[in-house]
Amino acid sequence: MLTFVVFVVGLVLVGGLLFLGASLLLGRGETQPPAELDRSPVELPDDRPVTGDDVRALQVSVTVRGYRMTEVDWLLDQLAQTIDERDVEIAQLRAAQPREDPAVVDRAVTDEEDPGA
Repeated sequence: MLTFVVFVVGLVLVGGLLFLGASLLLGRGETQPPAELDRSPVELPDDRPVTGDDVRALQVSVTVRGYRMTEVDWLLDQLAQTIDERDVEIAQLRAAQPREDPAVVDRAVTDEEDPGA
């Protein structure tokens, strides 16, 4: 009988310690507060459009509860590639588009607004 009591007490102690450890490590269901935007170490340029190199240069900080670094790195690589492809396509479209005289464009807009003129 004493062996059974020691076994049950030991089981309760081990279970309690495992529960306490998991609670401290994983949290207790609370949500994290929103990140303060002005305190983020991750910054993108404000004075020009973001390029693929800007995204590749990002360094996201890891916390105790962290993230999967390989997944985030893969995602950032995909985003950077998409931005590079977009920039190339925009440059090609701008190069192929004939430049119009601003005075002609303004006159056409004015004629559309006031057809009786």
